[in-house]
Amino acid sequence: MIKISLLCSLLHESATFTLENKEFIEKIEKELGEKITLSKLDDYDCDLKLIFIASGGSEGIFLDNINKLKPPYYLLTSGTNNSLAASLEILTYLNLNNLSGEVLHGDAFYIASRIKELLNAKNKELERLGVIGAPSDWLISSIPSVKTIDKFGIELVDISLDEVLDIYNKLDGSKISFKEQFDKAELKKANKMYYALKEIIKKYDLVGLTIRCFDLLTSIKTTSCLALALLNEEGFIATCEGDIASMISMYLVKKHFNQSSFQANPARIDVKNKKMVLCHCTLPLDMVTSYKFDTHFESGIGVAIKGELKEEDVTIFRLSSNLHDYFIAEGRIIRNLNEASLCRSQIEVEFRDDISSLLKKPCGNHHIVFYGKHKDELIEILEKEAN
Repeated sequence: MIKISLLCSLLHESATFTLENKEFIEKIEKELGEKITLSKLDDYDCDLKLIFIASGGSEGIFLDNINKLKPPYYLLTSGTNNSLAASLEILTYLNLNNLSGEVLHGDAFYIASRIKELLNAKNKELERLGVIGAPSDWLISSIPSVKTIDKFGIELVDISLDEVLDIYNKLDGSKISFKEQFDKAELKKANKMYYALKEIIKKYDLVGLTIRCFDLLTSIKTTSCLALALLNEEGFIATCEGDIASMISMYLVKKHFNQSSFQANPARIDVKNKKMVLCHCTLPLDMVTSYKFDTHFESGIGVAIKGELKEEDVTIFRLSSNLHDYFIAEGRIIRNLNEASLCRSQIEVEFRDDISSLLKKPCGNHHIVFYGKHKDELIEILEKEAN
């Protein structure tokens, strides 16, 4: 069922105005092959909700009623009576406030076709990504404003960190198959976290997750670094610190390139020589040529991964929390580092592109590293999915 709510200024209530809009809707219904039901603004009991911006002067009315509406905001407009101008002003406001929306404008055939596309996309089962706990307090720019991200086909599922800890505390951690020499007690705790997250993935039918991992340092005196390394190796998306934007970035890499990717902190940026050092305490084990266990850098506890990556071409990617802006650059890993003042897995990348934008208009902290030269293809994918 498709429902529609009307917004127009008080200056447009003539019989001619009413007839024009009635004929406009009827043409769309004819192309769709189904009726569109007039409804109240807060009525979302339907497959698709349209907001009919029928005249100029509707902008303030929209803002006055925005709490009754839900994203994504599909703004239907005929173009008469300055309705398109009002719709563009409203959509600009939504974009500036990181709220998703679209103007549906054109002839009846185009509008009906776009409505059918939106219905088909909604009827497809969304893939679920778990947000365990909340984003870490320092990630002040990495939290999308919506829970259902239709354009990427994903849904964010909030999961309590306490639920993970309850599962963790019931496990014995005896299933340890690592041959690497390391503190057995720490390995046991890290391994229990891996199995706890596996249970969460199964329970909520997730394709990936992000976890507020630093809270684990105080609550159970361990890290999720090993668990995330194993989950990524198995094909799940698994990211640190509750970074939702990084998780979505990694999801897109997995979806379109079938690759694992390394979520890393930029540690040093040399704009003149186009070089950057990136590091973190976990990375997918299927990306490394070798690895060993170490403690978590900031805390000195738990099990972290000191991995060596291949000295090959890479693409560096970061999607902004507004899910529109992004950073993409191609480079090559020129060496693995072993510096005491950085997170355990460390690489230096030399870029082909100018990277000065990272110091002027960054999209966030963590950046995603994956093998190969994929800049042009990834830009094309993002531009397509944005529409």
